[in-house]
Amino acid sequence: MSDPATIAADPQWLPHTLDLAGGRMLFVRISQEVFTQSGFLADIDPERAEDRAWIALADVKAMPVQAGPLHFVFHTAFCRSTLLARALNIPGVSVGMAEPGILAQLAGAGEAGRDLVKPVCDLLSRVWPDSKAVFVKPTNHANMLIPALLAARPDATAVLMTNPLASFLKAVDKRALMGRRWGRQLYLEVMGYAGMDLGMDGREQFCMTDLQAAGLAWFLSQRMFTLLAAGPDGQRLRVLDGDRFARAKAETLEAVLELAGLDIDPAAIAAVVDGPIFARHAKLGGAFAEEATAMPPALEQEIGQVQQWLEMIARQAGLTIPARQTLF
Repeated sequence: MSDPATIAADPQWLPHTLDLAGGRMLFVRISQEVFTQSGFLADIDPERAEDRAWIALADVKAMPVQAGPLHFVFHTAFCRSTLLARALNIPGVSVGMAEPGILAQLAGAGEAGRDLVKPVCDLLSRVWPDSKAVFVKPTNHANMLIPALLAARPDATAVLMTNPLASFLKAVDKRALMGRRWGRQLYLEVMGYAGMDLGMDGREQFCMTDLQAAGLAWFLSQRMFTLLAAGPDGQRLRVLDGDRFARAKAETLEAVLELAGLDIDPAAIAAVVDGPIFARHAKLGGAFAEEATAMPPALEQEIGQVQQWLEMIARQAGLTIPARQTLF
């Protein structure tokens, strides 16, 4: 088993799993190539025992970590944030990490995990060979941690990535029953940390359709992003429309790097845009192709009705939805 000092000095050892009851954290050893592969870092399960190491939480907090520049991509789900994280793996510039599982576990741990936020951020920020900074895209289920992550790393910038309601709800519907169940669960989750009084009792909330519930989760996330951008950390936050990213890949990458204070090499960005990252599915692997935009009439009607409903709520709350793009 590797000792804490060895793990602290090697960015290949990624903090991975939190065991609060056992007072320990699992680290897994990975190669840099993993960051450009499909899937999420949370799903990594090394086969070799020597690529796993449990470290006591007291030792994790005491690790002598040489932290490097760290930046974030926060998102509302189904908005190409995984693709952006993959694309930020630019040789000589940056490393992009898609959904390290430790951040979701810290979010789930609540106050019990708050004193681990900074040590974990510092561990994730260790500079890899041939890179100047690390970009981390947590799962959207860790969005409750955004204030704590920004406080832990006051040097960090962050992209708040979202997309129009119709794009979001189409993605939810595409996943059939499990997607609609996920939308309801997300509503319950976001109401817990970014809720507002919607004037609905429990019976009215129960009577919502699946897409209404998912749409409300999306709306509450827009509200949260708007409030964050207008708050004390607003100068280091920018909003990005994921659909705009799809149409302006190079401009997006240039703007993200510029926000982070990194030198921009147009040739390096062009190599990423024209390379394999954008030719395969960021989550599933395999060839990627843009899907047809036509919707079944019933789905189009329902999404339109949810849109009108949420726009009415937004007007009453004094909000513009979706949050206005400010990245470029």
